[in-house]
Amino acid sequence: MSQLTPGDPAPDFALPDARGDRVTLGDFAPGKVIVYFYPAALTPGCTTEAVDFTTAAPAFARAGYRIVGISPDAPDKLARFEAKAGLDLTLLADPDKAVIRAYGAWGERLLYGKKVTGVIRSTFVLDVDAAGHATVAQAFYGVRAKGHVDRLQRDLLPTA
Repeated sequence: MSQLTPGDPAPDFALPDARGDRVTLGDFAPGKVIVYFYPAALTPGCTTEAVDFTTAAPAFARAGYRIVGISPDAPDKLARFEAKAGLDLTLLADPDKAVIRAYGAWGERLLYGKKVTGVIRSTFVLDVDAAGHATVAQAFYGVRAKGHVDRLQRDLLPTA
């Protein structure tokens, strides 16, 4: 899959959340959305990233951003993840990986020094217009779970 760059149209999605309710990109219109892709719920790195996003969510919300996490996990696993880690985010299930692939977040990556094929931890900042169409404002591929949310806060949020 090719990677998205700023100015590209963002692929639309319609995916189930942790309760099985369908969520679309257009549901966030108009507004700014941070969409992040992560490999697997209930794993250490993904928990770190999700907890960091939950902690930062109020500051992002004050600046007009909403946060969506997408993984190949099933909705019931996402519900367990939310409950166990105390998450307050929109988590969506993409078990067939269609949306993950559309965003270029599927491919080869290193896992403990070995090349594997899977979800490439990636984050996108999207501008969604009133009609529900989105444009990529920023795209980050191959990010690290730890420290990434802090970087986004520095880049996106006004300083006090």
